[in-house]
Amino acid sequence: MRFEPKTLDYELSPYTGLTRESWLEAGRYLLEGIFQNIKDFQDPVVMPRKETQITYPHLWASQEIQATQRRAEVFEGLTRSFFIAAPLISAEPDLEICGYSMREYYKNQVLRVCTRGDELYVGTYADQQEITGHADPYRAFQQTVETCALVICLWVSREQIWDCCTKEERDAVAALLEGYAHDSTVPQNWRLFNMLDMAFLNMEGYPIRREVMRDHAQAILNYYAGDGWYRDGHSFDYYSCWAFNVYAPLWNLWYGYENEPYFAEKFEEHSNKLMETYGDFFDRDGWTNMWGRSNIYRNAATSAFDGNLLLREGKADPGRARRISSGSLMQFLGRDDFLYQGVPTLGFYGQFSPLVQGYSCAESPFWLGKAFLCLHLPAEHPFWTARENNGTWEALKPGEVKVTCLDGPGLCFTNHEANGETVLRTGKVVKSAGDVHGMWNYSKLCYNTKYPWEAAPKIPEGVPEERADWRDGPEAEANRKEASKGREHGESPCQESTEGSPAIEDDYKIDPEKCVEAQQYVLTDHISGASSRANVTFWHGEREGVLYRRQFFGYDLSKESHWVQAMNLADFPVPYGILRADRLRLFQGMLSVTLGAYGFPDNGTEVIWRTHGDARAVILKGRDAMGRERQMAMTVYGGWADLRLLHSRGTNPDSGNSLLPYAVMRREKQYGGFEPYVLISQVITRESHEDFVWEDIFPVSQVIYADPEGRGSYGPVILKLRDGSRKTVDYEGMEGKLEL
Repeated sequence: MRFEPKTLDYELSPYTGLTRESWLEAGRYLLEGIFQNIKDFQDPVVMPRKETQITYPHLWASQEIQATQRRAEVFEGLTRSFFIAAPLISAEPDLEICGYSMREYYKNQVLRVCTRGDELYVGTYADQQEITGHADPYRAFQQTVETCALVICLWVSREQIWDCCTKEERDAVAALLEGYAHDSTVPQNWRLFNMLDMAFLNMEGYPIRREVMRDHAQAILNYYAGDGWYRDGHSFDYYSCWAFNVYAPLWNLWYGYENEPYFAEKFEEHSNKLMETYGDFFDRDGWTNMWGRSNIYRNAATSAFDGNLLLREGKADPGRARRISSGSLMQFLGRDDFLYQGVPTLGFYGQFSPLVQGYSCAESPFWLGKAFLCLHLPAEHPFWTARENNGTWEALKPGEVKVTCLDGPGLCFTNHEANGETVLRTGKVVKSAGDVHGMWNYSKLCYNTKYPWEAAPKIPEGVPEERADWRDGPEAEANRKEASKGREHGESPCQESTEGSPAIEDDYKIDPEKCVEAQQYVLTDHISGASSRANVTFWHGEREGVLYRRQFFGYDLSKESHWVQAMNLADFPVPYGILRADRLRLFQGMLSVTLGAYGFPDNGTEVIWRTHGDARAVILKGRDAMGRERQMAMTVYGGWADLRLLHSRGTNPDSGNSLLPYAVMRREKQYGGFEPYVLISQVITRESHEDFVWEDIFPVSQVIYADPEGRGSYGPVILKLRDGSRKTVDYEGMEGKLEL
């Protein structure tokens, strides 16, 4: 079921082979999947539904609400699939899919949803308010989102559809748009939907309220945080890229350059600022990171390149833009599990319910069709004619890591030459204490392009967690031999010991399903039994190569922050991953702390345990669901009591079964200066089974603490690394610069 392009040109596209014709083939592939489910020319784009518990139309809702939601679903299916169809119709006006003329089908469907009395009529904004009894005069409706998609697609396929409509037909479309253009909307990226609706109406000679346009434009401008990124509500995520930095350039073309030059200049400036670093947001293969909400939109994140290239003075590198766009396209379309009955699943790769959100329906994933808007660029455009290049990845030296730290949105991403991966570390995160889903999307310590985020573990019945016998296990001799090799080269362990730290006591046994998360700390109170996760992450920024952030656990605005447990985060990149030296900021004792690595796809995995002095490591070698080699190692140092391994099922976007290494420690006393304060750990990964060298698994040769007990209770912590470098981690001074 995977897409296999027939047209390839490795002279023009040395990394992917994909050309404009390849993209047209991909568009036809997706449309064929859609239209195999449409049995009659008059049927709307309503697709088979695999998930029914979360997405709308909600089965638990009243019949009246379900009817309203079905109308929204019809409109969403039409307009979002139109994202794919419109540029293909423009390129191939006579295109037929499954026996249907695409031009005639979409023209017919557009007119039907705009025609009062038709069974597919979606209703105006006033109609929606009447249905809901005008209970909320400021209510916004899903149809506002889709009207914006509609006008974009009518613009893209203008000659084939819009220009072929009669005046009466165009007036019917305009009448539907008018209310959604001018009436209430959600005060974040949705304002751009109204702006494009109004811009389209104005462009076509219909009256608009220019003071409304001005108000939306000033608000959008004031969401700008710097470095090319806009804040969307509380959050920074891909909406800044596939909404703000696509719709604003379109608005410039349709309205801004001519009517609001001040705003147009700012939007162009911000898009160009994004382009300075956005290419490094993707990895060496052009893969998109699983991060933020609406992950079902996948490679729509690449549409920001197309948006920039629509501007008068767009600065995107066209060869790199196409390389990333094509790489991300194949990241998803190149998988066997991407489609369900021909339609993109509600997941990141295959169906994955933990990331699905209630505002989505079966047709929502067609938002990824935004990536196909690049086909609106003519064949002779540099986006299609420039030779692919890989930007940063071509310039990195062996083992080098490029760090991009953006204080505006609180984003730090690192490009690791050694494994080709990009790791994202985020800040400025605010989620409610009970929003576990939001924490998965935003509050993970790291997001890795090759290891998508893992949900809370679900341990298969009868499968115990794995633990190593660090002193007398079957690999003890191998550990001693490997450690001796290091000492032959003049290395010394952090603390000279062959026994390691004592394992955590059984009376502090935790429930892993409740108390462990991938790439998150979890605190478990042994008095109340409650577990808490970090729902607020403050950004401090980078100092001397170390990124500092602070996380609060179960933060509640009704409490002063000094009544909330916290962690000062301090981490920095190493060739294959991220090394952490985080400091507990607690006011209560009698608790356990856990930290998970990335989730690891388990399709037959070799597990190797290693020790060196007081350091412990677990190494996993296996394959992802597509059979590609994967390897991960998690290492923990002093402060941690044990390193363990969980089996999980149904919690990994890439694989049905997964493994989760995690570290655990306990804090017994409420006030105890001689207990560990600093927790040192590392997770490294690579896309092959070639062994990591000892220095990669155990990179720290010595930890120097300021306090005589070596617990990190005060002062800086110095990490001496085996490559001869050192990192000084100093948490003092964070308090004066914490940003949300």
